[in-house]
Amino acid sequence: MNLPTRLLGKTGTSLPILGFGTAPAGNRLTHREAVHLYETALNAGVNYFDTAPDFAGYGKAQEQLGPLLKMRRREIFLVTKCYDPTYDGALKLLTRNLKELQTDYADLVFVHSLGADKMDPAVVFSRKGAYAGLVQAKALGMTKFIGLSGHNRPGRFAEAIQRFPVDVLLNAVNFADRHTYNFEERVWTVANRLNLGLIAMKVYGGKQKSGGSGLSHCRMPTSYLDMAFRYALSVPQTACAVIGMATPGELQDNLRRARTFAPLNSGEGETLMKIGRTLAAEWGTHLGALV
Repeated sequence: MNLPTRLLGKTGTSLPILGFGTAPAGNRLTHREAVHLYETALNAGVNYFDTAPDFAGYGKAQEQLGPLLKMRRREIFLVTKCYDPTYDGALKLLTRNLKELQTDYADLVFVHSLGADKMDPAVVFSRKGAYAGLVQAKALGMTKFIGLSGHNRPGRFAEAIQRFPVDVLLNAVNFADRHTYNFEERVWTVANRLNLGLIAMKVYGGKQKSGGSGLSHCRMPTSYLDMAFRYALSVPQTACAVIGMATPGELQDNLRRARTFAPLNSGEGETLMKIGRTLAAEWGTHLGALV
């Protein structure tokens, strides 16, 4: 059964609604295990692979993806990230990323974690900032699209997308953090008017507390995961939900969710909002500062 697909905003690119977040595999799996899992996902129709360098928390993910890209580059929508606020730093990182990935271009490169302290928008969007560096990278054919990613400080994103041309946003979107960070209303409503591509991450809440379920990037009780997936894909114009995975079981569960996806109805949405308020009060600002 094929995965449902959606357009990624103004890029005109069609993506499956499930994307593969490689950080858990990059940190937990051997090279052989990771390559096998990535290939299994690609054969099942998951062609969006989200990765980044080791120091950004992705372990050996880029090196592990390299062999698959070398064999099947044209089938893959490759996403990587540059976590440096400067022009030279971003270009240097992208060059290193592509070398690790064994390819000469990415489909999408994010200015990574715009909400982080070190990613001051005054620097990032200056003439010598990371954004200008990625504009140059796009002109050089090192990437097709430019995006902004991040989990916190939504105000930075809302301002940036109204001032600078951006193709895609990657933000934390789940029914608990909607009550804390609320990218859905504070940023994505603006992004929809601009027809930006929208990709949801931290769909299951992100990194869990110790003693949790043991699932990758899953802070939520497991009983809510099916609804959490449906929530993220029910936010207007969401193209794809990127889920961190490190086991065949996690992949199969998420493939099932994608293949059987149905939008939330109004009653389900209201119920989730109530549950989300309770979880948000417990989690607090777990993804970083609000402003």
